[in-house]
Amino acid sequence: MVNSAATADLKLRLIEEAQRLGFAQIGFAPAADDPDRSRRLHDWIEAGHHGSMGWMEDRADVRQGPQSMWPEAKSVIALGMAYTPSVDPMALEKHPDRARISVYAQGRDYHDTVKKALKALARWLVAEVPEAQLKVFVDTAPVMEKPLGEAAGLGWQGKHTNLVSRENGSWLFLGAIYCTLPFEPDDPHDDRCGSCTACQAACPTDAFPQPYVLDARRCISYLTIEHAGPIPEEFREAMGTRIYGCDDCLAVCPWNKFADAAARHKAFLPRAELIAPRLADLLALDDAGFRALFSGSPIKRIGRDRFVRNCLIAAGNSGDATLADAAAGLRSDPDPVVAEAAEWAAMRLA
Repeated sequence: MVNSAATADLKLRLIEEAQRLGFAQIGFAPAADDPDRSRRLHDWIEAGHHGSMGWMEDRADVRQGPQSMWPEAKSVIALGMAYTPSVDPMALEKHPDRARISVYAQGRDYHDTVKKALKALARWLVAEVPEAQLKVFVDTAPVMEKPLGEAAGLGWQGKHTNLVSRENGSWLFLGAIYCTLPFEPDDPHDDRCGSCTACQAACPTDAFPQPYVLDARRCISYLTIEHAGPIPEEFREAMGTRIYGCDDCLAVCPWNKFADAAARHKAFLPRAELIAPRLADLLALDDAGFRALFSGSPIKRIGRDRFVRNCLIAAGNSGDATLADAAAGLRSDPDPVVAEAAEWAAMRLA
C-alpha cells in the first residue's frame, strides 16, 4: 500500500486527471458512516417524504453510509460535473404554449456522461496503484451523493436540499468513487445559505415543510418523473407548463451569479428542440415518435404515457384554446392515466 507522502502526491495528480476528464469539482471525504446523516435519512423516510420511491426505504440501511455498503472502503472521492444554463430557466413562464423541461434534461443523459468519466478516472487510478479497489456510482445506487459532496467540500446542501457550490451554484451533476486508499480528507463545506429563503418562496407547490427538508410528494420533479399514477388535482394548476422536472428552487439561488456557463460540460449543451418545445407537437407523439425524439435523453426513461400525461396537464394550464382538439383526441388513449389527464385538459380548455 502507498505511504502517506505518496498518497498526497497521488491526490494532486488525481485532481488534475479529474479536471482533464471534464469534472468541474473534486473533493475527498472519509468513508466512515455518519450517524447524523443516517438519522436524517431515517427521519425523512419515516415522515413519508419519499412518496412512492420504495427503493429509498428498501435499502436505507445501505444508503446511510459508504461503509454500510462496503466495509472495506476508506475514502470517498466526490465529483461534480457542471451543467450551468446559459439562459434563465424560468424565462418560459411568459410563453404558455411552450413546454418547460428542466435544464438538466435538455442535453445528453448525465448518467452516461458522468459514469463514463468516472470509469476513466477509476482506470487511471488503478493503473497508478494496482492494489487499489474501487466502486463508482452515479445516481443509480444507494449512495447519498449530496451529503457526501458536502462532506468532501464540494459545496453544502442548501435549504432546497440540493448541493450548492460557490463556483458552480446549483448546477452540478454528482458522482462518487468509493476506494480502499486512505486519502487525506478535505474539510466539509460550511453552510452559506444564511437567512435567505428564496428557494423556499419560489416553490410552486410548497414542497418544503421546513428549510432543508423536501416532501417529494409535493415536488413537481417527483410528480412529473417518479410518480406513475394520475397527478393529484391539488398540484395540477401549480405545475403550469412544466412537463419534466422543475428548476424554480435552483434557479432563484443567489449563488448562481458565480456560476459560469463556460464551465458546463459540452455533453450538456441543450438540444435546440428541447429548449422551448411546442406543446402541440409533444401531444402528437406516439410511442415511436417519443422514443425517436428523446433518444439519448434522460426523458426517455419515463416512457411515452407518463410524458404525455405531463403534457396534457401543461396543456390544461396553458389557456391555449388551439390545444383543445389535441387534448380531446387523447380522451380515448389506451392508457387510463393519459385518458384521465386528457379529460381534465379538455374541460379546462373548453
